[in-house]
Order: sequence, then C-alpha cells, then structure tokens
Amino acid sequence: MNIKSSKELVDEANKVIKVLKPSEVKDALGNKDVVLVDIRDIRELWRDGTIEGSTHIPRGMLEFWLDPESQYYREKKINKEKKIILFCALGFRSALATKSLTDMGFTEVYNAEGGFNALKETGLKVVEKDKK
Repeated sequence: MNIKSSKELVDEANKVIKVLKPSEVKDALGNKDVVLVDIRDIRELWRDGTIEGSTHIPRGMLEFWLDPESQYYREKKINKEKKIILFCALGFRSALATKSLTDMGFTEVYNAEGGFNALKETGLKVVEKDKK
C-alpha cells in the first residue's frame, strides 16, 4: 500500500489555499472583520503562549465547532462573515485546516505562512494561556 506523506498533503493544500505572509497578518489584525485562530494543541499554548487577541480552536475540533450541523457546534466561537486567519506552530497543520475549511465552503479563510514562530518574529505580542 502506498500512502501520501504529510508533506505531500501540505504541499497539495498550499497549491489551492490562500496564504498570508506574517507581515500581512500583522497588518490585517487591526481590522475588526478579521479573526486570528490558533489551532495548536492546548499544551502548546500553555508552554509557548499565543498571539494576543487570537481565538483558540484545537485542530481536532475545528470543523466540528464551525459546522452548524455538528453536535459540537459552537455558534458564538467565530463569526463566519469575518476573514479567518489560521495558524499553528509552523504553518503545516494550519495549511491542512485552511484547505478543510475551504472545502466546507468558507471563502475568507487564510493560512498564516510560517505559523506562530513567524508571527512572533513580526513583533506580535505573545501572551500566556491560562490553564483553566
């Protein structure tokens, strides 16, 4: 059996999704119609912090929390009319997540190139995530 590698999946996703450079993400964050979504595992947020003002949705729950037909739907989690920018640690998981949301019908969804590490380098403020 021949399976696709995770790299192949990410490469394929990057060919069809919208990607923003870290500087473009930083510029977009002043707009009230933009939501920045951290899809990393909660343990990563506890360990490394997160970008100030971002919303956390774990990668494993993303499609379920944003699907009105799902029993896990969280209506108030994200306004689907907003521009959604996803990020993970390096941009690989968020590339796959961006493709998934695009496949679901979201039109204003973007991947933050380089992920959390690249966003930090642009000077965006990192805040601690409480262990609640």
